[in-house]
Amino acid sequence: MVKKTEVLQEVVIKFAGDSGDGMQLTGSQFTNNTALLGIDLATFPDFPAEIRAPQGTLPGVSGYQLRFSSDMVYTPGDECDVLVAMNAAALKVNLKALKKGGRIIANTDGFDVKNLRLANYPDGINPLEDDSLGSYEVIKMDVTKMTREALKDITMGTKEKDRAKNMFVLGFLYWMYNRSMDNTIQFIEEKFGKKPEISESNVRVLKAGYNYGDTTEAFGTTYTVAKARMEGGTYRSIMGNQALAYGLIAFSQKSGLPIFLGSYPITPASDILHELSRHKSFGVRTFQAEDEIAGISAAIGAAYGGSLGVTTTSGPGMALKTEAMGLAVMLEIPLVIIDVQRGGPSTGLPTKTEQSDLLQAYYGRNGECPMPVVAASSPHDCFDAVYEACRISTQHMTPVILLSDGYIANGAEPWRFPQTADLPEVPVRFKKELDEGEEKFQPYTRDERLVRPWVVPGTAALEHRIGGIEKQNITGNVSYDPENHQLMVKIREEKVEKIADDIPEQQLDSGPEKGKLLVLGWGSTYGVIKSAVAELQAKGYKVSHAQIRYLRPFPKNLGDIIQNFEQVLIPEINNGQLIKIIRDRYFVDAKGYNKIMGIPITKGELTEVMKKMLVQRVEG
Repeated sequence: MVKKTEVLQEVVIKFAGDSGDGMQLTGSQFTNNTALLGIDLATFPDFPAEIRAPQGTLPGVSGYQLRFSSDMVYTPGDECDVLVAMNAAALKVNLKALKKGGRIIANTDGFDVKNLRLANYPDGINPLEDDSLGSYEVIKMDVTKMTREALKDITMGTKEKDRAKNMFVLGFLYWMYNRSMDNTIQFIEEKFGKKPEISESNVRVLKAGYNYGDTTEAFGTTYTVAKARMEGGTYRSIMGNQALAYGLIAFSQKSGLPIFLGSYPITPASDILHELSRHKSFGVRTFQAEDEIAGISAAIGAAYGGSLGVTTTSGPGMALKTEAMGLAVMLEIPLVIIDVQRGGPSTGLPTKTEQSDLLQAYYGRNGECPMPVVAASSPHDCFDAVYEACRISTQHMTPVILLSDGYIANGAEPWRFPQTADLPEVPVRFKKELDEGEEKFQPYTRDERLVRPWVVPGTAALEHRIGGIEKQNITGNVSYDPENHQLMVKIREEKVEKIADDIPEQQLDSGPEKGKLLVLGWGSTYGVIKSAVAELQAKGYKVSHAQIRYLRPFPKNLGDIIQNFEQVLIPEINNGQLIKIIRDRYFVDAKGYNKIMGIPITKGELTEVMKKMLVQRVEG
């Protein structure tokens, strides 16, 4: 049989199964393979909210969506072309996200009576055997049986053999999309080098899946996606948390400041700690604290001692850190607080994404406690955003909050390695001696930017102490004077506002400078806004897009940009947080589009919202 190859512009695949089925590993390996080919991509790992949910149940379904294309990609896609369903629950949860006419690859072993019952299918109903999937192409494979067959001469328990079944599916998809298995084989051999039996079983099953596609006559077509036109350079697949870690290391190397990370592991920020701990050769020190308060307090001590102090957390953890954050504001020391946001309130939805903490970053501390806030907008942007947060923190002697979220923290995309020479210079100045005419060191003297000096404790003639009670201006002594308290509050606020002189002016991402509609975004809504706006612009609609990185202070010209538009739309994965701040600051009747489901906004739904606003304005 002669098989043919069809060239596609883009494909969206959704891997779905139990949280123990290895769907995240399968998806990440296909992602790495795609990135190595120079194809643009975006991913959305969707973890179950219950980490230990019972096998086969709807709450226990783990998903990994990957979109890859020969064009530029900004979202993981609204609907998938291919759904890999390892069991009945995975099919039931994800079928609504599959395009009509799309392909279902189903592991028939996951559709037995027990699995069907756990997925809440009525007795006697099996979607693989009735006509309910007639509008889809269904590929039925007993993945479990074929995995066991491939490993029949390996001395392992059945349970251990079944753990490799995700590799069978991955191998089959490598065949379907004309991919080499070499990089995945290398990964397996490196990961399980000390466990040769596990390594061999995974490689063998991977090859079995590939050969199944290659030798089965029912499959007559394979597919390819061409390389995307991207800027020249060396690329790799990177997740947001990895990019945050590398951005910190890059800043440390460029500035000469050692990194100290004080952190308590918390979903979805834990991988920053794990990644940084691997790079002690760069002078990184990581401290896994016993709780959130200990983590940030240690980082404050490190910053006071002349290091780049960093602490990582999520929303519930930042709530616990707030007293220490207030201390850092009062001490006026550099400190970077990385908040990888998740669904709330309280402990909320640890594995689900949400832009939950902007108001907490703005207002969530005792008293008047202003802190700069910077937001990353994509996995690769995490590198630049955290680098900039470090720059602001060290140049202006202030703690800075860096906002990421679960969507971009665990999502992946191609990232071009930056060149050291292209990174912004960050001159870090420690005060090492008394200035001419200075008789005594005063820790709260300030320059024209209202920035106090950074002195390493123990420096001769510059001895000083700090604490958590209000400071007297200039001297830093404890002060209960009401006029001084008001003065210090105003100075700290003005210092943060002056940072606006040291950040770029706001630019439009696309669209005319004046018009009918401005879509204003922050954080992880970047990709979907960019895609939706581009689609409407191509159809002749007058719509523009601006993405805010600097949330506090805002760029100096942001208000002018907003005033140039008849309508402002602010999409957010929350109940409306930026919109409150924008309305308060600029007195504009902005409209919100809010989704609080633990999943990103889709391009389709946002496009419809924008169309309605534009049509209503025309009709009005």
